[in-house]
Amino acid sequence: MHPRQTWLAIGLLTAFTVQAAVIYRWVDADGVVHYSDQASPGAEKIVTATSSSSGAPGARNATAPTAQAPRRPADGLNYAEFSITSPASEQTFFGDDVVAVHLNLNPTLRPNQSITWHLNGKQLDFPPNAVSFALPHLDRGTYALAATITDQQTSESESSGSVTFFVRQPSALSPQSPLRK
Repeated sequence: MHPRQTWLAIGLLTAFTVQAAVIYRWVDADGVVHYSDQASPGAEKIVTATSSSSGAPGARNATAPTAQAPRRPADGLNYAEFSITSPASEQTFFGDDVVAVHLNLNPTLRPNQSITWHLNGKQLDFPPNAVSFALPHLDRGTYALAATITDQQTSESESSGSVTFFVRQPSALSPQSPLRK
């Protein structure tokens, strides 16, 4: 490649990278996660930052979300610990991995309280006292999981922090793919 063409290619790549400073993320009504450089109603704005570990000028990485520490809900519910401990934030599952879900709750759930689970904003059908269960065979994509505890007597409720995790499927060209065997 001619040196001038090399510099032109580097310049174009840098220009495209610099334009990717802000992206928007949203989940549609079907639970599909979308990313765009254009704002959309209800979209989460994600600002990218310059990476200090990269020596390339103009290289950019999305800011990494911070792990959520267990938090204390509203005083009326009085839980010392209320957080999703499995799956871990930003954890990736492959193929047909079963996603184990666990809610750390201390003290235990009271008789007049119930738990509602949401995956990408849609309510899951699990017993109202389920603190652990499995999600088998999820399609490829990004998922957000959250739990809400509701006190049936006082109507008070509190939601856990949302945990984002990913499911990847092996490529049909991968040596591990069942399609190649």
